Amino acid sequence: MIEKRLVTNALVSLLGAATALPVGRAAMPAVGPPYYVLTPVDISTSGAPYTDANEDMSLVYQVTCVSGPAPDRPGSTGTLEQAEGMADKARTAILGRDPATGQWLHPLTIPGASCMCRELETEPGATSDPADGIISYVQRFRLGLTAA
Repeated sequence: MIEKRLVTNALVSLLGAATALPVGRAAMPAVGPPYYVLTPVDISTSGAPYTDANEDMSLVYQVTCVSGPAPDRPGSTGTLEQAEGMADKARTAILGRDPATGQWLHPLTIPGASCMCRELETEPGATSDPADGIISYVQRFRLGLTAA
């Protein structure tokens, strides 16, 4: 059986390494914006769930991009451009492929599992909170996994 926590940990590592920004696991990280929040959303299995160690699994994760004030510019606020840029980086980190080889640009290393498919599930886009100068941008990604 594929352990979901291992998939979540691998995706947190991939997103953080590929974007060079902090990633919180279903919560705000210990630093201020800009950052990502990765939240597990949905799970489905094929065949007999949890009784066969070789069943495939499909997981959906929400990536929330949180823009914010620039630490070196007092009075600045998060911008839609910053949030969209973060969304572009997250999309490239998770879905990007090398055009010459077709291989993922950023490997997703999961003990005991292999990722067969990565896709953008939905992209509701940006929301803002003008009161505190933060804009967030939401994307959901589906991962298809099989036991290695």
